[in-house]
Amino acid sequence: MHWWEETKPLLRVDVIDEVMPKDRDEQTGKYTEKYVPEDFLSALEGLGGSAGTQEVADEVGCAYRTAHAKLTELEEEDEITSRKVGNAKLWEL
Repeated sequence: MHWWEETKPLLRVDVIDEVMPKDRDEQTGKYTEKYVPEDFLSALEGLGGSAGTQEVADEVGCAYRTAHAKLTELEEEDEITSRKVGNAKLWEL
């Protein structure tokens, strides 16, 4: 037996689908968003109108990277603002 015959695949596709299900809109064929912008606006509102990225991520129930990306999009659309506080960003309605 060779070494490559003993190795297992690092990531199985069927496992990926369980972890990250991909729902498509039947009409457009586009993937549906799991977290919509309103989730992040509501989270900020619930946190008193301003919060750090991790606080928002915890409130929404998503990963830090997801929260940062969505909050950045909202800032680019002038829905929210941010300012630097130390090494962190404070997001504000």
